Amino acid sequence: MNHTVVAAAAATSFLWLGMVLAISGLEAPLKFRAPGVSLQVGLSIGRLVFRALNRVEMALAAVVLAAMVTSGASAALTALALALAALLAVQVAVVRPRLNRRSDRVLAGEEAPRSRAHHAYIALEGVKIIALTVLAVTLIAGLS
Repeated sequence: MNHTVVAAAAATSFLWLGMVLAISGLEAPLKFRAPGVSLQVGLSIGRLVFRALNRVEMALAAVVLAAMVTSGASAALTALALALAALLAVQVAVVRPRLNRRSDRVLAGEEAPRSRAHHAYIALEGVKIIALTVLAVTLIAGLS
């Protein structure tokens, strides 16, 4: 096992975890509490921020997967990295378009009901946080 590549995968996993925690856990809910931020402005900011986050996450997932393949990581760790990439793909390709359709309606001035897709996205973020934590900690533990 290549320790340098594994350490890079662990660092990348922690970076990815930190970004998800900061944006999904802090920025997303707090922006709607800021004085003067309307629902429309908050949704516009959120769409921009999450589009950027998801793009960065795709790059980080690619780095982690490449590290798993080239480092000789266990099949279980490689499967976990693949599961994380698949989870991200579901968020980006399935859930986020539904959220965008709802936010399009709200931005157009419609009264759109709350979306179950929002709850699905939050649940997937929770699973992603747990999986990234397990992956990063396991990778670090394997270095000793």
